[in-house]
Order: sequence, then C-alpha cells, then structure tokens
Amino acid sequence: KKSETSGVMARADIKPKSICHAKKWSDEVENLYRFQQAGYRDEVEYKQVKQVDMVECWPETGFVKKLQRRDNTFYYYNKQRECEDREVHKVKIYVY
Repeated sequence: KKSETSGVMARADIKPKSICHAKKWSDEVENLYRFQQAGYRDEVEYKQVKQVDMVECWPETGFVKKLQRRDNTFYYYNKQRECEDREVHKVKIYVY
C-alpha cells in the first residue's frame, strides 16, 4: 500500500520546465487543445488530477474522445479536428 501512495505523490510533483506556443497544427496540438479547453495543461496534469491511467480516445484518429473537467462535467469531442488554424497559436506546449 505504501508504494502506491508514494508513486502517486511522485507523479503529482511533475511540473513543466518550460512552455511555448504551437506554431502549426498537428495531432499533438489537437489533443493539447482539447485538454486545455477542459482546464488542464495536458495529459500529464489530467491523469494526476483525475487519478486515471487512460484517457478515452477515438481509435480512428487517436484524438481525445472525452474529458472530465474539474467540476466533474464532461466534454465530448468529435473524431475530426476541432482546433481551427486561428486557435492553434493559443495552444500551450509544456516541456518537462
């Protein structure tokens, strides 16, 4: 039991070293856009906060399918791209 708890605590301490903004759209930017819409930095923070191992993704595209916000409401996303070109520069890419 103790090792499980310390593992969770170690993961909770992960903080990004730096940040930059996306220049052009990619699959990675699409998923970051979805996490940030739901109120998280990225998949790392989402897994820490929600204590989940897996994020539900569309098998066809690999994009995030649904996310639970901090207030426990759900965001559901389409299979297709949702982050438009004019939104790309708003997406933050965190480096660990």
